[in-house]
Amino acid sequence: MSAAQYMPDLPIKFSEVRVRANDTTILDRVTLTISSGAPTVLIGPNGSGKTTLLRVAMGLARPSDGNITWGGQQQLPPLRRAIVFQRPVMLRRRCAANVHYALAAAGIPRHRRAQRTSELLRLVGLEGFAVRPARRLSGGEQQRLALARALAREPDVLFLDEPTASLDPAATKTIEDIVQAVSSQGVKVVIATHDLGEARRLAGDIVLLHRGSVVESGSAERFFTQPATREARRFLAGELLL
Repeated sequence: MSAAQYMPDLPIKFSEVRVRANDTTILDRVTLTISSGAPTVLIGPNGSGKTTLLRVAMGLARPSDGNITWGGQQQLPPLRRAIVFQRPVMLRRRCAANVHYALAAAGIPRHRRAQRTSELLRLVGLEGFAVRPARRLSGGEQQRLALARALAREPDVLFLDEPTASLDPAATKTIEDIVQAVSSQGVKVVIATHDLGEARRLAGDIVLLHRGSVVESGSAERFFTQPATREARRFLAGELLL
């Protein structure tokens, strides 16, 4: 895509978005704007709709009702968006080959792929793992490789679904360091997590979801110091939202 044809993905705007599956409402009249800047962190109990919101924002799921736009466009191909799921699938290849495959799929010119593969493995701390089979990596290492593959698209927006779930503290810190490094390079990160500590460490903005609805959204500083809703205060106090 030439510079003249380039269309930015941001802001991503949800307007009264509802997602239903059979007789179940998963997202319910969500109105939300995701803009450039520090990471936006989605929090809420399991089943609150965080993963579905990410999938809709990525373009992998369509709203049953309502409207979503990317940079003002309703039908913008996800060329500059990437997503990493909680349990990424590893190709039956070595680490470098996993990244090389992602670069080819993203249309990166062949002459750039070897150098870019090395750069991405270095970014996620896997430069010494290039020839190791991807499926022999630990859970944290696989998550880092999945991040490298996602970044092969050179995305404007990176969606992460519970990227540190089930990881030990050291692996969690490594992932969070990568998120901060990527964000500092201008990539908009939107991350779903159930970990309030992680949300405090990473978030510029917070979106609290409950039963498929946005209960509260705004700056992380205000959310953690002056939550505006009863649900937010209960969630921060460690109470169950039923």
